[in-house]
Amino acid sequence: MNSAGQDSARSGILIMAAAVCIGFGVMALKFYGYWITGSSAILSDALESIINVVAGAFAFGSLILSAKPPDESHPYGHGKIEFFSAGFEGALIILSAVGIFVEGLRQIMSPQPLPQLHLGLFILLAASLVNLGLGIVLIRVGRRTRSLLVEADGRHVLSDVYTSAGVFIGLALVYLTSYYRIDGLVACIVGVSIVIMGVKIVRQAFGGLMDASDPELLTEICDVLERHRKDTWIDVHRLRAWRSGKLVHADFHLILPRETPLEDGHNEVKELENIFDRHFQGLAEILIHLDPCTDPECPVCRQQSCDQRKEENVVHRRWHRDVLTCDLDPAQNSTANSRSLI
Repeated sequence: MNSAGQDSARSGILIMAAAVCIGFGVMALKFYGYWITGSSAILSDALESIINVVAGAFAFGSLILSAKPPDESHPYGHGKIEFFSAGFEGALIILSAVGIFVEGLRQIMSPQPLPQLHLGLFILLAASLVNLGLGIVLIRVGRRTRSLLVEADGRHVLSDVYTSAGVFIGLALVYLTSYYRIDGLVACIVGVSIVIMGVKIVRQAFGGLMDASDPELLTEICDVLERHRKDTWIDVHRLRAWRSGKLVHADFHLILPRETPLEDGHNEVKELENIFDRHFQGLAEILIHLDPCTDPECPVCRQQSCDQRKEENVVHRRWHRDVLTCDLDPAQNSTANSRSLI
């Protein structure tokens, strides 16, 4: 990992440390609001804050571990710990929903008065504003450092803001109408939204652990190749890419003219590696397999002078995801050719 990658990792660790401290303060504030009001809805919000703190602490440790460079026992690095952490966070979110449903149903079946509700509303509003600022910062840092874990935690914090807003509106109705069953109903609605969010996080983490296809990443790589395309690069196929924490791993086959000397082919590979290194700020591991061109590539070859040419260049194709991810050379695949004409 180069200096840019180290700076990104350091930024992620620092912001997560701050997030844990701020999250603990917000959690304490919400539990104080529950203590003075006895509101099931505020309790549901406070329980979600526990998850924020626990998941944030786990994420903080995961970021420290994932920042370690590859070693003999982990040659691809330690980045996948972030997917374990995200899955753990999602499971905790789903578990917290159980307690929220229990407390909400209790208030619906046996509604209790909510003393000092006006003060509880003020506390809830203050906690939500703090979380709003924290969530926005986490998402921005997560995108800048390309950390799934930091961005996921930011989205979790923002979802807490949305649920807090719903709780605030529900309790405002309770304050105006004195109909205390609304408190329990709001708690159950919060529980449903938390379950949905937890399931999404678990699915995302499972996809990362299983190296599921990442369409956005593949499209990004194709765009990089298209922008820097050279006539010497006749074609690309069998593109594969996946993330391991902040690191991007990709491999593909690059077709070069068959008479290209070994040293020249090596230089083309190094040029591509440098392009991706700059684009991903030192957080990319690219493996490029060189293939010599064959006669079927002639229609897609853009070289003007070639002693080996058998056919004229008649196919003009953009390097987009559907073409570059083909298992076979797209020039030999009539279906790919028909899709890629522009």
